[in-house]
Amino acid sequence: MNALQLLGYIAAAVGLQILLAVAILIWRRDPNQSARLDTAVSPRSGAVAWEGLRGFRVALRTYEDPAQTQCSFTLAPVDGVRLPPFKPGQFLTFSLAVDGPDAPARVVRCYSMSDTPDPAQYRITVKRALAPPGKPDVPAGIASGWLHDQAKIGTLVDVRAPSGQFVFPTDDSAPPVFIAGGIGITPILSMLKAALADQPDRAAHLFYGVRNSRDHAFNATLSQLAEGHPGLVLHILYADPAPEDALGRDYDLPGFINLDLLKQTLPHGRHAFYICGPDPMMKALIPALLGWGVADADIHRESFGPQTAVPRPAASPVAGPALAIGFRRSGRTLDWAGRDANLLDFAERHSIAVEAGCRGGSCGTCETRLISGRVQYAAKPEFDITPGHCLLCVATPVTALELDA
Repeated sequence: MNALQLLGYIAAAVGLQILLAVAILIWRRDPNQSARLDTAVSPRSGAVAWEGLRGFRVALRTYEDPAQTQCSFTLAPVDGVRLPPFKPGQFLTFSLAVDGPDAPARVVRCYSMSDTPDPAQYRITVKRALAPPGKPDVPAGIASGWLHDQAKIGTLVDVRAPSGQFVFPTDDSAPPVFIAGGIGITPILSMLKAALADQPDRAAHLFYGVRNSRDHAFNATLSQLAEGHPGLVLHILYADPAPEDALGRDYDLPGFINLDLLKQTLPHGRHAFYICGPDPMMKALIPALLGWGVADADIHRESFGPQTAVPRPAASPVAGPALAIGFRRSGRTLDWAGRDANLLDFAERHSIAVEAGCRGGSCGTCETRLISGRVQYAAKPEFDITPGHCLLCVATPVTALELDA
C-alpha cells in the first residue's frame, strides 16, 4: 500500500464519520421523527368511550337462525378510531332515523353485543319483533323491522357508547351457569366466549331454550365452542319441537328451563348464574333460585325491555313540603309533591321537553346534568350514569333540584 492509497482510506473514514455525525445531529433536533413514522403505519389510537352519539357503518349482516328472524349486524366506526373494549354482556344504545307514516322521526333502542371486544368493530344481534299471535292491532317492532329491512351494508347509524351492569367478571371463581331464553342468547354468547377465552378449561353450563330448530340461533357457533372446550356443557331445550326436529340430534330436552332441571344437572356447590330471557321466564326462574338457597349476589339477570323479574321497592315519597324542581334551560321551577313515578313523567306532565328512549334506566337518552340537589333510584339503573348527572326516567328527588333541562 503506497502513501496515496493510505491517504484515500483515511479521507473515506473521516467522511463517513462526518456523515454519521450529521445524521445524529438531525435526529437529535427532531426526536419525534421515529414516533411520526410509527404513527404513520400504526392503527389510529383513541380507544376511549365517547360522549353522545357516534356514527357507525353496517359492515356485515348475518342471519343466525333458519327462520331468519335473528340478524347480526357488524358495525364499524365511521371515524376509523379504535373502539374501546366493553364488558361482556353490555349493550349499545341506538338512535335510529326511522321513516314511515306510522313511525316517529327517531326511535331509541338498546341492543346487546353478541361477540367479544374488537377494536375495529362491534356486533349486535337483533330479533325481528312481530305482532303477537291473534293481535293484529298490536304493531310490530318499529326499530327491529327497520334494521332487518332497511339497514343494508353501508347504512349509517348513530350509537352511544357501551353500557350496562349485566356483565361477566372473568375473575369470579364460581363456575358460571349461563341461562338464555330466545334472543336472550345475545349477551350470554358474549359472556360465554369471554369466559372460555379467559380460561379455556373453565367448567361452565349453558342452558338455552327456544321454540324449535327454526328459532335456534348460533347453532354452529355453540357446537364449535363445546367441541373446543371440554368443560362446557350445552343443554338445548325446545319448547315446541317441529316434526323434523330430532331429540338428541337437534336438541337435548323438550320443554322449558326450570329449577328441577337445574337441580338434576348441576354439580353440588356454589355457582354464579347469568340469566337473560323473556320476562315470564325470569319471573318464574329467579324466585325459584332464591328459594333454592342461591344467594342474590350470585344471580345476575337481564330481562327484555324495562321489566324486572324480581319486584323492587318503589322510591319512598318525600315527606314534608313540596320540593322545588328547577329546569334551568326551560326557565321554570315547579313543585314536586310525589304525584309522579319519576322525574321524566314529572317533566312531561308540565310540558318540559326532555329527550327519552327506553324509560327504564337502560339507554341513557334522558341523562341530564344535575346542577344541584340529590336524587334516588329504586334500583340501580343499567346505564352507567356520568358523574354529576341523573337519569330522569328512573330518578325521584330527595332534595330540591336544579336540572340542566
